[in-house]
Amino acid sequence: MCNPGIFKLKVQKGKTYLLRIINAALNTELFFKIANHKMTVVAVDASYTVPYITDVVVTGPGQTVDVLLAADQEVGSYYMAANAYVSDGGAPLNSTTRGIVLYEGAPTTTTPMMPLMPAFNDTPTAHKFFTTITGLAGGPHWVPVPRKIDEHMFVTVNMGISACPTCLNGTRLSASMNNYSLVTPTSLSMLQAFYFNVKGIYTTDFPNTPPVKFDYTNDSINVLNPSLSITPKSTSVKVLKYNSTVEMVLQNTAIMGVENHPMHLHGFNFHVLAQGFGNYDPLKDPKKFNLINPQSRNTIGVPVGGWAVIRFIANNPGVWIMHCHLEVHVPWGLATAFVVENGPTKDSTLPPPPADLPRC
Repeated sequence: MCNPGIFKLKVQKGKTYLLRIINAALNTELFFKIANHKMTVVAVDASYTVPYITDVVVTGPGQTVDVLLAADQEVGSYYMAANAYVSDGGAPLNSTTRGIVLYEGAPTTTTPMMPLMPAFNDTPTAHKFFTTITGLAGGPHWVPVPRKIDEHMFVTVNMGISACPTCLNGTRLSASMNNYSLVTPTSLSMLQAFYFNVKGIYTTDFPNTPPVKFDYTNDSINVLNPSLSITPKSTSVKVLKYNSTVEMVLQNTAIMGVENHPMHLHGFNFHVLAQGFGNYDPLKDPKKFNLINPQSRNTIGVPVGGWAVIRFIANNPGVWIMHCHLEVHVPWGLATAFVVENGPTKDSTLPPPPADLPRC
């Protein structure tokens, strides 16, 4: 007997349904399956893709995947289920959330069929999903990959510790990008400071490369160089010229453990040119770039112990944060911000704050 409180998606045999799968979990990446059914991915993060048939969808927090579901199985009842993808090798999360795909005409006493779910640490399945999808070049709202690069950035993404005089052992968990752990200002927002040209709210020295080069994914790095785990707090941001093109290598590190970090950029979509494991190789890996039809996203899961390359055009003036979408990592400082300068026209200039902008 079905739980009367469980979500039911009622379908008719022979029809096709468009589902938007949204990961609303704050700190968990998810595998999603529907028993005995395939799904056809047609969009990710609201950008069209080449149709991709799969029996499993993988999402990070805040990511969306649009799929076509064909109700082409025997009339009956089928569980749709989601369980955690735990990439950092930590304790498994054994809970599974479920809904039911219920065919019209199925007996109410039918016991739903349960899909076989991936293991909580099934990185190969997650990586296959994230890397197989391609963008629908020439489709609605398609933007070709920009070829001229104005800003080359190599940014490490890692956990660490920072000083904490009031803490029991004098330190606390921290996180950083290029060893800068972001703290947001309290006296005035960065966006207001940018508009009113107020100095001292943030600094413009976020580096294009990490301050120290090292063997980023070496599991022994904490023993070989423990000082790398120290991540100073800052309000450092990166300033970009309007309409400049940015290519960024996001490199996961093994400092305090490797993990798939879903990195989200506000204000822009970006092309995902390539992804891989280990340390990014600037000589070999650019040969893998997809410059024809890469997927377009606003959130990219940087592979556990690996890297991803994204490219975007800074054509939206203002201050835009880039941060990990694992919510617990945000207050730890796994973020930075881009200050995109005004363009030459009124439409490319940041408008003033609204008159009713809250003062606190």
